[in-house]
Amino acid sequence: MAPRSDEPRRDPKGARRGSSREAGPTDGEPRNGESGIGGISGARAYTPRGRTVREERGTPPRSVGAEQRRTPRSTRSGDPFRPALQVLDGGRAAARAGRRDAPAAGRGGVVRTVAPRTPRGPGVDEPPPRRRTTPRAPRRTDRPAARRPSRKPPRPPKLADSRLRLRLGTALALTLFATIGIRLIFLQAVDTPAYAGGGTAARTRTVELPAPRGAIYDSTGAPLARSVEARYVFADPTEVKDQAGTAKALSPLLAIPASKLAELLKPRKLESGNASRFVYLARGVEISTAKQVQALELPGIGVHRDERRDVPGGDLAANLIGFTSQDMAGLEGLEARYDDVLAGQDGKRVYEAGRRDLDAAIPGGYSRTTPAKPGSSLALTIDRDLQFRTQQILSEGMAKLRGGTGAAVIIEIPSGAVLAQASNPTYSAAKPLPSDPVAREDAATSFVVDPGSVHKAITYGAALQEGVITPDTTLPIANNIKMGDTWFSDTHPADGKRMSIPGMLAYSSNVGTITIAEKLGKDRLIDYQKRFGLGKPTGEGMPGEASGRLLPADEWSGSSHGSVPIGHSVDATPLQMAAAYAAIANNGTYVQPHLIKEVISPDGKRTPAPAPITRSVLSPQNAAALRTMLEAVTTVDHATGVTAAVPGYRVAGKTGTGSRVVNGKIDTDKVSSFIGMAPAENPRYVIAVFAYAPGGGGAAVANTAFRDMMQFTLRHYRVPPSTGGSAPKFVVYPR
Repeated sequence: MAPRSDEPRRDPKGARRGSSREAGPTDGEPRNGESGIGGISGARAYTPRGRTVREERGTPPRSVGAEQRRTPRSTRSGDPFRPALQVLDGGRAAARAGRRDAPAAGRGGVVRTVAPRTPRGPGVDEPPPRRRTTPRAPRRTDRPAARRPSRKPPRPPKLADSRLRLRLGTALALTLFATIGIRLIFLQAVDTPAYAGGGTAARTRTVELPAPRGAIYDSTGAPLARSVEARYVFADPTEVKDQAGTAKALSPLLAIPASKLAELLKPRKLESGNASRFVYLARGVEISTAKQVQALELPGIGVHRDERRDVPGGDLAANLIGFTSQDMAGLEGLEARYDDVLAGQDGKRVYEAGRRDLDAAIPGGYSRTTPAKPGSSLALTIDRDLQFRTQQILSEGMAKLRGGTGAAVIIEIPSGAVLAQASNPTYSAAKPLPSDPVAREDAATSFVVDPGSVHKAITYGAALQEGVITPDTTLPIANNIKMGDTWFSDTHPADGKRMSIPGMLAYSSNVGTITIAEKLGKDRLIDYQKRFGLGKPTGEGMPGEASGRLLPADEWSGSSHGSVPIGHSVDATPLQMAAAYAAIANNGTYVQPHLIKEVISPDGKRTPAPAPITRSVLSPQNAAALRTMLEAVTTVDHATGVTAAVPGYRVAGKTGTGSRVVNGKIDTDKVSSFIGMAPAENPRYVIAVFAYAPGGGGAAVANTAFRDMMQFTLRHYRVPPSTGGSAPKFVVYPR
């Protein structure tokens, strides 16, 4: 805005306005015949109605020609807008009134003389009246003319409260500083570890310290599976210069085709879009071989510490032990079942390192090491020597049968510990891949069959315990019997003669067994099946153990009364049937079979496995009587188990012929079995042998395999021959 000039303003004709000098220096008359019109000071003396202030107040005007003195401040009104309104009016209202009010005396200043306006005479030109640029709205005739309202001076604008603005500004400033302070506190106190960790992570390196996996030992402490130090060979494809030449050089050392290695050495992109800088070429490489790889000094090829699983016995107990992945994770068998026990907790070393050529630990820099925690080891109840011989005997027998499946279990009495558990076919746990998945199964816990006549010992034991029969009971036995719509017959026809209980067992009489079962009743028979451990897994320790199946009473048909007592319409595993005979050998007390002896912690502390589940099934007297009657199977002429007898020892047992489901169909009379115990007068071991032969002939394998296994077991543990004499003389057809 330009500064205000001290020079009085002039009108369009050049005359100065708003000053008392208009009248001239001598005569005091107004110029052009007008008295004080045109000045801002003169305009202040008039009201909106064109009358002077003194006229509005009713004060008599002073004499014409009298000089009025006024100062610049003397005529100021309380209304700040009044001068502007008077200027717009041009001072004409005051001129028409004929005079102007004399201002009150004020402080010293300019003295103005205002003369009354003299009317113009004839011939004096008047300025033309102002014309309205817009047409006037027609006056409404329906209402009388109203008096023009007087103009009221507008109220002056209300000034803002500076104190309120000051308080608001102060509050905003304090809020801003408080927010900044709180954020600083969080950055310095709460978020400090995160920012510090982020900075540390950018300059640190992490090296994994693998934890050694626990070993698996047999009952004598001999290792069945263990972890040994090894090396892995890796490649950085971005640094490999000659892919074909590198693959050709590594192929003979790693025993991997050069074409496969060349494929691994090809550059590839990660999901993030970055180039892959790491790929495994071989895991579990022996240390000597790894040194040869390092000696080649191939660009992009490196060697690092690794671990591999060593199985000294190869296929020894392989179906029990199972195997691990290259990352030492259990995949099958006991390795998978007890992976949480065997696997340790990896450690790591974090340290500060330089960049590029100085990529090494900085002396005195940040370094923190978390030691690895080795896994615990397992001690099994398996005897390595007995396991080896059991597998050998079973494989020799099964070699005579094409496409067959065999299983053998040896249980110690009275502990219930499993001393050997063999399967055929088998595989090498040291090199599990490639191998047939069927060969990796543990047949003793997964081979579900109709046990056949070996189930008859459960039927006779229940009848003895319930008082249905006694050791001296004899019954007339027909050649066949019809149950429902099915006829059941014997391989040794009795022609209606009376037969003793030992004779029924020796000749495996179906008719005699069904006759006794009818007196026992299906509900009590099912109850004893459950007591002997059928219908649910034993909990031995193997993963994926089959439960078998019992036929519920409400699902029995007419023929079920004949098939169930003789071991058909019943599903069981070799281990379940071996545990049932172990209860007979253990004076009628069932003991849960188990494989785990103890857990050995890394510091050498030994923790015994939980005690096995036990329950009473038969009284000791009835169990002893049943054992004696079972001796007839191996001693009576032309009995079914004569070939299973062990020279020098009394053997009690039972033969069986069952079936299994193959491709949805029942393969009848193809599963042969023998389960027995020795010495019969004081049993120490129970052995069960099952042999499935698609073409038949398994009975000869099961009986002879049992004999050889039992003979080796008794000699291995130095069990003296039976001292109670030979088995009693049994009469099959008493008179």
